[in-house]
Amino acid sequence: MTEQKAPAAAGRFTTGSTMRHVAVMTMAGAVGLTLMFLVDAVTLLYVSMLKVEALTAAVGYAWTIQFFIVSVGLGFSIAATALVSRALGARDRESARAHATSALATTFVVLSVLSGGAVIWRHDLLTLLGAEGEALEAAASFILLAGPSLPLMSFGMIGGSILRAEGDAKRSMLITMASGLVSVVLDPIMIFDAPLGLNIGMGMGIEGAAIAMTIARGASGLLGLWGVLWVHNLAGPLRLSTVVHDLKSIMAVAGPATLTQLSTPFGNFLLTRAVSEHGDGAMAGWSVTTRLTVLAFGGIFALSSAIGGIIGQNYGAGDMARVRQAYRDAILFCALYVATAWAILAALSGYVAAAFSLTPEGGAVVEAFALYGAGAFILVGGMYVANAAFNVMGRPIISSAMNWSRDGIATPMMIWLFAGPLAAQGVVYAQGAAGILVGVVSVWAGWIFVKNRAAPGPMGRWSSAPPVASARAAAVLGATRVASDAPSPRE
Repeated sequence: MTEQKAPAAAGRFTTGSTMRHVAVMTMAGAVGLTLMFLVDAVTLLYVSMLKVEALTAAVGYAWTIQFFIVSVGLGFSIAATALVSRALGARDRESARAHATSALATTFVVLSVLSGGAVIWRHDLLTLLGAEGEALEAAASFILLAGPSLPLMSFGMIGGSILRAEGDAKRSMLITMASGLVSVVLDPIMIFDAPLGLNIGMGMGIEGAAIAMTIARGASGLLGLWGVLWVHNLAGPLRLSTVVHDLKSIMAVAGPATLTQLSTPFGNFLLTRAVSEHGDGAMAGWSVTTRLTVLAFGGIFALSSAIGGIIGQNYGAGDMARVRQAYRDAILFCALYVATAWAILAALSGYVAAAFSLTPEGGAVVEAFALYGAGAFILVGGMYVANAAFNVMGRPIISSAMNWSRDGIATPMMIWLFAGPLAAQGVVYAQGAAGILVGVVSVWAGWIFVKNRAAPGPMGRWSSAPPVASARAAAVLGATRVASDAPSPRE
């Protein structure tokens, strides 16, 4: 008699309240992201305490360059979430392990190449961005020291995506928290001569901040590998043949997803260039504003990652009613989160400008964002949710079209409309207006898509989303749902 293999456990997102999954996964991710972004903001605060406005501007220039590379990594992390979550939803753990290994290896190689190019051509890139003088040299030094650590960061990014696809909110949060905690300890020591009056400082200024960032990225990368390899055993052996075989599947999602992600740094490039025309004071204010954006809306960025795994598992299981419910819950959660963060920003804008010792020009930029520009994130966040649905369910090219419509078409148009008469503040208004225009269309298009999308069909040739075997999908649809999740290996 042939022994029958017990069916694999159902993905944890395929049962229970979808709003609870959205809230728990988002807030867990938000805690880690917010801490990381808070430390990033504190690092900028430390640099501003050196009382050299050009250094504060330099941090903004350096981050704009690195943001392009980080965005490529985010595109691959979206592919990792899509491939792994759908395989887990279809109860195919071995495929999930193979996809995880391939995603980790491919992303590391790609980011190594890109970061090497950024270091080599850093002066040219910064000049193109509008940096000059002391700000240019300081930003170039920052990239030289921090840029090579971006490949290490890829292990944390992809590892966190794999853990979110698995449903391990706690450890995905720890990856980003680790980066923040390391920076909390090292930043003041590396930047100042005597932090808190102690004789332990290195006094390296902005270069010290870059070195601290490098060490923090290494810590997050190690934790990402630990969670994937040891805790969940969710990575298979590293074989070149497997990576090459999976490359088509990865790039089918990562290609369009990366194209989507690159629109944001491109839009930020245009915005930064427009602000730089108004001097270092306005640029310092813009540097603070970009930190406020990621700090205040860390939950929205976490939501865009979390909802991909939730939708992916249910789509892989063929439960389209839960896919639609998850989409609605994510949009509602986004609106409530942004409204709360916007109110807090509006109340604290004056204190923020004073804390960073901004000039009137820089303070005006921060105020414009806190009072008006931040509200646009209600629809920008909705666009992120729609993008996640398109990416995971096989239409990543639509995400690319939406994002590039905002950053490649609407943003330059709004800059032309607002930046002339309203100076640097007009750039903030341009950013918000572009987000509102495209956000409305994205949220509506996303809902039409999830409402009419059919469950995944038989496995065959595909070009834009991971396959789901018809036998496994049928097994998932016909199986009795389990009431609780089986514990992960070594959990």
